[in-house]
Amino acid sequence: MSFKTILSLIGTTNAEADIDKAATLTAELEGHLSVVALRTAISPFGADYPAAAAWLNERQKEIDGLIDVRRLADDRCRKGRLPFDIDHIYDDRFIIESNIGMRAMYADVVVAGEGIRSDTDLRKAAVAATAFNSGTPLLLMPKTGRVSLRPKNVLLAWNSRPQAASAAKAAIEMLAGADAVHLTVVDPDTSYFGNGGEPGADMAAYLSRHGAKVVVEQLASGDRATEEVIRQHALELGCDMIVMGAYGHSRLRERVFGGVTASILENCDIPVFMAR
Repeated sequence: MSFKTILSLIGTTNAEADIDKAATLTAELEGHLSVVALRTAISPFGADYPAAAAWLNERQKEIDGLIDVRRLADDRCRKGRLPFDIDHIYDDRFIIESNIGMRAMYADVVVAGEGIRSDTDLRKAAVAATAFNSGTPLLLMPKTGRVSLRPKNVLLAWNSRPQAASAAKAAIEMLAGADAVHLTVVDPDTSYFGNGGEPGADMAAYLSRHGAKVVVEQLASGDRATEEVIRQHALELGCDMIVMGAYGHSRLRERVFGGVTASILENCDIPVFMAR
């Protein structure tokens, strides 16, 4: 799919760098940038007057900081002469999640930088709103380095599950335009109910019909975590993006046990394009 409407989620930390990355990415695509500055509201301390007054003061300070981020984003977009719209939300996590989900329905991709990834509540809200509510792909931007939706060297994390297939299909234009796609299977299972007799071959053939230059790479974990194998391999290959499915197990199980998705969400120095 082509990316013409980009929804950028901005936190109050690392805001300047995250805004600049989103603006540069949008300009490259000649798209429209929708910016939402986010912060989860603090809970009331209690009903007593001194505590209530402190809560109100802290709340106003946080709102003012959020408005400063909005102004910064507005300034950056105007200077870049981008078509854009901008808003800010200060509320509890579940209201924020609902808002992101509604806005994501009208976006081609949602991008989130370090300011979202480093905040547990905002990170969970962004993932739930995209992966589970709207079905819109999520691009996680690292703290440093360039980000592009026209990558040249891509690692596709493959495990023969529907979520991984959905991510590959959502990224099909990127994969077709890349110089190399490394379809990577960690600890392949050649059984019928695993990855099949030749793990990765079916998806490689499918992508090749779309013009992607695919190489299948089967890796043994050696007792390392799957996410670590994926990250390390992407770094060794010099990849400028990882494409992967989000939350292969049930939502409840992932909430309890974390899984590969949770680990990649928290820590990856390479842009990650994820869908479910």
